[in-house]
Amino acid sequence: MASPLDLEEQEQLDELKHFWKRWGDLITWVLIAVLGGYAAWMGWQSYSVKQAVQAAALYDTVERSAIGGDMALLDRSVSDIKDKFASTTYAQQAALLAARVYNDKDRKADAKSQLTWVIDKASDEGYQALARLRLAALLVEDKAFDEARKQLTAKTPEAFAPLMADRLGDLAMLQAQPVEAVQHYKNAWKGFEPNAEYRRLVAVKLSALGADPEDAPAVESKK
Repeated sequence: MASPLDLEEQEQLDELKHFWKRWGDLITWVLIAVLGGYAAWMGWQSYSVKQAVQAAALYDTVERSAIGGDMALLDRSVSDIKDKFASTTYAQQAALLAARVYNDKDRKADAKSQLTWVIDKASDEGYQALARLRLAALLVEDKAFDEARKQLTAKTPEAFAPLMADRLGDLAMLQAQPVEAVQHYKNAWKGFEPNAEYRRLVAVKLSALGADPEDAPAVESKK
């Protein structure tokens, strides 16, 4: 004769069979999905680390060629890192570095091309803003003032707003627009931290124009 314990175990087993018959397939598929997702995540993590290591090694080549003045190697390595690792910050840094070297070597078109790539492709808004500032400077040298203004008035992180305003003031001065220059310089002055060294430079510019940065609130520049 079966004991009460045997009967209780049998009931539990029957309940488990019934539960598994009803929900077993669903549970199995959920487990497969969870484990598959975990495997995919681990694979992506491994891939990301591998990409970063390879990009770092290639950036080292870009840096060495820039320092050594090996322009042929710089051309190849910066092209490689952009082609293979465009989404990494190393590629964005490499393009910015290459642009500076190209500009120093009087390869203006190549410098602009690198900066434009950063603006169009970089995932980091800070690098994009830095590229816009540098590209605007090159455009000003070419007297392409309208194009420079487009770069300086594009949407950028708030931290770059004072620098953009200062460059807009410089641009206004080049175009003989002192009133607009004062407006931009005031915006720049108010945007910098009180102890920022750059703020003193902006104050000097305002003083040269006979303006006091604190005599009136800045007016938003028109874009």
